[in-house]
Amino acid sequence: MRWQNQSVDADDGALPGLARSGFVRSVRTPEFDGITFHEVLCKSALNKVHANAGLPFTWTVNPMRGCSHACRYCFARPTHEYLDLDAGRDFDAQIVVKTNVAAVLRKELRRRSWRGEPVALGTNTDPYQRAEGRYRLMPGIIGALTESGTPFSVLTKGTLLRRDLPLLTEAARQVSVRIAVSIAILDPDLHRGLESGTPSPRARLDMVAALAEAGFAVNVMVAPVIPYLTDSRADLDELLGEIAAAGARSAITMPMHLRGATRGWFLTWLAEHHPALLRRYRRLYGNGAYVHPDYASLLRDRVTPLLRHHGLTPPARTEPSPPVAPDEVEDAQQTLFAR
Repeated sequence: MRWQNQSVDADDGALPGLARSGFVRSVRTPEFDGITFHEVLCKSALNKVHANAGLPFTWTVNPMRGCSHACRYCFARPTHEYLDLDAGRDFDAQIVVKTNVAAVLRKELRRRSWRGEPVALGTNTDPYQRAEGRYRLMPGIIGALTESGTPFSVLTKGTLLRRDLPLLTEAARQVSVRIAVSIAILDPDLHRGLESGTPSPRARLDMVAALAEAGFAVNVMVAPVIPYLTDSRADLDELLGEIAAAGARSAITMPMHLRGATRGWFLTWLAEHHPALLRRYRRLYGNGAYVHPDYASLLRDRVTPLLRHHGLTPPARTEPSPPVAPDEVEDAQQTLFAR
């Protein structure tokens, strides 16, 4: 048998948090060495977005929890702690799969109270991570949304999306479908160190080209921009140039957030590979999750002309820039952007 622990009644040591999540069984397979899938039956598929979040969608669907992309900077890592799993290696290797998510979603979308509000996929963990190749949850989700006339968006780093390109193309004829691809790093060594489980940057650029050829107005999330590692003008210019050449319509940049347990997981990697940057990170982030406002403002000022140069839609200013006196700008740039 290729799958282990086939019996639903087997004592496989499920953690208490998983037991609270409709746990069915844990399975391993040679195709996914080092990864355990915890299959659960969800009671609800649609998650309501808080009204004050300021996001362009009202609902989300997350078919999995945890992500084998293993991005050191992933903001969703702390969510694994709700399941009594850790936000480090468990997040990368203990993947919770909602095996009935498509059926539950279809039922929820048939309710008379459903108003066809936009639904976002990929806002927490990636729906096209490697496990999707085994469980094939997305075709059912896309079908349910399309049949109900519900507009939706997909954000992914997973080139497995190309498998569903015909389905997405057909869906776009009936409802609004927006697709965004996340590409934050071009350097091969940095890619292997920080997002070792993701498809290569080149593979994702090729996916952008395929999506554009299919008629999608692709947005690329250059997120996160990693201070002192990917934020130089030369790095950003090269990446945005590649994105534009691939046929993307727009791009948005965001500085890295280090929220909750993600902070320690990322800084542990930084201490091992770039110890000289630790002091600068402490100054840049202080004791919080977000970069200093001056850095955020300076990054916007650096990126905006590059976006225009490459014919990509510049990001909207969703927050006011902090006041910076003219004689402070050069000092701030030298302090925050020096490589």
